[in-house]
Amino acid sequence: MEPREAVQRIEATPSLREGDSDRFAGYTLIGLPFRSGHILALRRFPASSLGPGYTSIWHRDPSGKWTFYSTVAPGQSCSRYFGSQVEENVHAQVRIEWVGPNTFRVIADCSRPLSWEVTLTKTVATRLMNAAARLAPDSWWQKRFMLRVMGFTARLMLGTGKMNLTGRTPNGQEFMANPQQVWLVKSSRAEVNGVDVGPAGALPAQARLNEFLIPQRGVFAVGRAFLEKTDNLVLTSQTGQRAAGQQTRSACGAG
Repeated sequence: MEPREAVQRIEATPSLREGDSDRFAGYTLIGLPFRSGHILALRRFPASSLGPGYTSIWHRDPSGKWTFYSTVAPGQSCSRYFGSQVEENVHAQVRIEWVGPNTFRVIADCSRPLSWEVTLTKTVATRLMNAAARLAPDSWWQKRFMLRVMGFTARLMLGTGKMNLTGRTPNGQEFMANPQQVWLVKSSRAEVNGVDVGPAGALPAQARLNEFLIPQRGVFAVGRAFLEKTDNLVLTSQTGQRAAGQQTRSACGAG
């Protein structure tokens, strides 16, 4: 199955696994480093136990500043868990356009515009990992030990650097990531606020958001995420614990 077809199925019939944690289902580009020091990541979760589905773009500039773009308020999206290391939340209208079976564009039409094109590819390693994932019992995806084994396997087979599929977010919640089908990034180009971020490539030091590690090689995944519930929201690194609506810069007239 090509990634566009997998995404279309998820968008048509989004569903969540039963459970007491915060739950999300959809697809992600877990993280893509650029040799210039920029990092981009994508989260598209049509199904969310917090409320409406949403899309989020994560951007880190070469100075280390993280900005999270999101189609919903920070308290209903990724900043709920990563906010203590995020310097700015931008409430944005984000479009994902598939222009081929393996190629998509991500566009945020904002006062700080962002455009990003990605082409994905299969390899022998991704085929083997996807076949193994199909055979794994559902219970394995909730076992910390098995997730650590899967992360170690991804490091060896995909050349991602260290991968943590379970750990603690910057805000302290435990996370479990279930990448059940993966592809590698073949090529990518992006502009952030009119600046071409240059060629993709591994960084001298692997980036991280507490125990969540950004892969040194771009990985696109279809799957699920589970995060520990919390009422203690820290939505940005600068302002700490305030209401979600107070944390958001509306750069697109969307909020």
